[in-house]
Amino acid sequence: MATLSDQSRVKKTEPVVWLLFLGVLYTLYFTQSLLMPVVVTSLIALLLSPLVAGLQRLHIPRTVSAFFLVATLIAPFTFLGAELAEPAQKWAKLVPELTQHITEQLDSISDAMDGKENAPAQNDDDDGFSFFGIFSEKAEHAPVKSDDNAMSQRLKQGGLEIMLSVLSSTPLILAQLMTGVILTLFLLIFGPKLFEAFIRYFPKITDKDQARCLVATIQKELSRYIVTVSIINAGLGLSTALVLYFIGIEDALLWGVLAGLLNFIPYVGSLIGATILTLAGLVQFGMQVTALIPPGVYFVLNLIESQFITPTVLGRNMQLNPLIVVLWLLVWGWLWGAVGVLLAVPLLVCIKLTLAQLNIWTHWLKIIEAKSE
Repeated sequence: MATLSDQSRVKKTEPVVWLLFLGVLYTLYFTQSLLMPVVVTSLIALLLSPLVAGLQRLHIPRTVSAFFLVATLIAPFTFLGAELAEPAQKWAKLVPELTQHITEQLDSISDAMDGKENAPAQNDDDDGFSFFGIFSEKAEHAPVKSDDNAMSQRLKQGGLEIMLSVLSSTPLILAQLMTGVILTLFLLIFGPKLFEAFIRYFPKITDKDQARCLVATIQKELSRYIVTVSIINAGLGLSTALVLYFIGIEDALLWGVLAGLLNFIPYVGSLIGATILTLAGLVQFGMQVTALIPPGVYFVLNLIESQFITPTVLGRNMQLNPLIVVLWLLVWGWLWGAVGVLLAVPLLVCIKLTLAQLNIWTHWLKIIEAKSE
């Protein structure tokens, strides 16, 4: 009888759980401009909290250490932003030209293929032979179809729309950056006092010391993971930039920074990075085999990092199911766009570490209760 009542109770709570899930999902979607800076600053504060606590044990006030660490963190990003502003603007202006150039190359391929079908026997002494015979001077000067012109105009319009959307969102991005800096400082300075007050006065927390120890353990593990992954991704970006610079690729620093940022996105990030570097190679070298050198370099470095360095440093227990990761990326990409995709995997690892620590503490509590009985 008790089993039937339990089953009926579960069936009654299932709609409530689904409604709660949908409510949380749409709340995240419609409040992204508010919650996005909070999540980002929480991760940064989690990264810096152990350092602030260590400096406090050396009798350095939290306010001084928080301002110093945040300024130390902002300085290299400011330097990178200043260095990358000019090449980023150059590539933003090149987007419409690049899309038009790719469209013209595709038109040349289609015209060349049509010419081969209509006239299979051509003179071998034609001028303009290039790229394994696909392009020729006649193909470049062949008349362009109206459909191809429409596609070219559409791609040019799409490139202009991307550039205008980036420029229009710049004030919002600056405002969110300032909000993030202020929130990070407040979390580092006043966060521990707020947490201590919550632990002390919340009635449902009976074992205060256990709760403090649990939160400290979770914070330590999450901070270790974020620091380790950030160092690995920074190393990948730096090595990519150095190799591309030595082989003569333009704007190598820009591609290195993109490689480091995209490495926060498993599987999908490497594909995006290889596509971007392929386009960069096509712009610099044209339709030649040497255009595949930048994505080839990136692929080799990313393979070494993902298959050898990261598993060795983090351990196999931090490996995530690829299907869950891809679905998680899709959900957060729909919720918060590009920023959501960058934050998806760190958030997933935070959830996994938190649940793992809760399971460990629950296991030890059961052992202690069994021994006491």
